[in-house]
Amino acid sequence: MVERRLTLGILAHVVLCLGVILIVFPVYLAFVASTHTSQEIVQAPMPILPGDNIWASYKGALLGEGAGGGSQAAVGRMMWVSLVSALIITIGKIAISLLSAFAIVYFRFPFKMACFWAIFITLMLPVEVRIGPTYQVVADLNMLNGYAGLTVPLIASATATFLFRQFFLTVPDELVEAARMDGAGPMRFFKDVLVPLSATSIAALFVIQFIYGWNQYLWPLLVTTKEDMYPVVIGIKRMLAGGDAANDWNVVMATAILAMLPPVLVVILMQKWFVKGLVDTEK
Repeated sequence: MVERRLTLGILAHVVLCLGVILIVFPVYLAFVASTHTSQEIVQAPMPILPGDNIWASYKGALLGEGAGGGSQAAVGRMMWVSLVSALIITIGKIAISLLSAFAIVYFRFPFKMACFWAIFITLMLPVEVRIGPTYQVVADLNMLNGYAGLTVPLIASATATFLFRQFFLTVPDELVEAARMDGAGPMRFFKDVLVPLSATSIAALFVIQFIYGWNQYLWPLLVTTKEDMYPVVIGIKRMLAGGDAANDWNVVMATAILAMLPPVLVVILMQKWFVKGLVDTEK
């Protein structure tokens, strides 16, 4: 039995190592490409060891000093746009979902369940399905090329509302009665009891929604036409002018590496809360 468990453990570690290699190797190649000149990258075979052009590549990316045929927007500005947009989307989704779930669970009003199911049904209508009418509304409100246009159509979340509703339903009624006996009003109960109890769920949703907001591509592609409002994901696409010789591949790869850093940092810094929010048995 011990030998069988040892064999299974070795096999599991081998599979995990292979999976890590498959995931990390493309990232490593992107980093290596960002340390060479564009002429060295397009040579065959491509170098697989880091070069000495790293400072020039990352400086050119951050300051928009590339010489390729595509967009020359500064990556520092694009990352700022992506960061602001991702934070607005994330915080907005969490705040709206908390309040809507609180109203559905703890308040009595006509057609309460109809309102909940109307919210839930919107899961079948993602942005891609309603993109035409949404774009028309945003354009009519003069919200193109702005943070409002990038974030407002993406700020509501039926999934987060459903998750918070399910958690609020598990909160003991005794807490509600105790808060009422202490003279706490609805918003006091929400702020002092429900929000602290939901901390791990909020942390898990923050990580998921931040990555969702950071990686948005289709919607920003429609509502941004000015370089100073490009998110970094759109910026990478705009840098590609077509043809290997027309692109500064070292700058493009440096931009890709820089674009990975904020989501990776968020996951690393909030990993403990993220895992706890997903696996907590009391949820």
